[in-house]
Amino acid sequence: MVHFVGAGSGAPDLITVRGKQYLEEADVIIYAGSLVNPKLLEYSKDVCTIHNSARMTLEEVISVIERAEAEGKMTVRLHTGDPCLYGAIREQMDILDEKCISYDYCPGVSSFCGAASALNLEYTLPDISQSVIITRMEGRTPVPAKESIQSFAAHQATMVVFLSTGMLEELSRRLIEGGYQEDTPAAIVYKATWEDEKSFVCTVGTLAQTAKEHNITKTALMIIGDVVSGAKYDRSKLYDPEFTTEFRKASKS
Repeated sequence: MVHFVGAGSGAPDLITVRGKQYLEEADVIIYAGSLVNPKLLEYSKDVCTIHNSARMTLEEVISVIERAEAEGKMTVRLHTGDPCLYGAIREQMDILDEKCISYDYCPGVSSFCGAASALNLEYTLPDISQSVIITRMEGRTPVPAKESIQSFAAHQATMVVFLSTGMLEELSRRLIEGGYQEDTPAAIVYKATWEDEKSFVCTVGTLAQTAKEHNITKTALMIIGDVVSGAKYDRSKLYDPEFTTEFRKASKS
């Protein structure tokens, strides 16, 4: 059996209870060494084979899984954050399907959630933004043309940009070209929920400058939108005494 496990956003105690249990039971762990906190490996049992997939190809990962299966061992494939975001898990699952190897998927806390916690912000504020766009710039790996930064910027929704720290000048240019103002609030969150987490509030126009001033070159998320600034927003109807819900009748003022 193979368990795809979300390691969480960084802090080792942010893995789920289920994910921790799988780590404790695993005979083989293949972890994304470039991003997963190595402290999570301390949850593994004494007799456990550990592989760092940062140095491996897809074919080598599958080969390790096949050997474990042949020996009747349980494998944990440990991915950063929640594997459904930029985790490259579908291509692994497709091969496991072809080989009739059973697997399941244990979700984790994504770094975009960790980034919000670093700033104590809410991505969805009434009358400000009710949508979150999660995307990245194209670099060595492409992005579909229909998903350009400019096209997303036109919506003026909250945007969280992954994997783009080294391209911030271009990111700013595209955001402004798409519709954001240069002074639109923005933030850079470095290594969200890790011990060395850092966060900086800036603007769309000063993203590159802010990163340069603080020597941030990788492992950061950019958050774009008025939610960063704590802009004036409408009160939520959920707890409004004048709003009827399934569980509570509106009171008369």
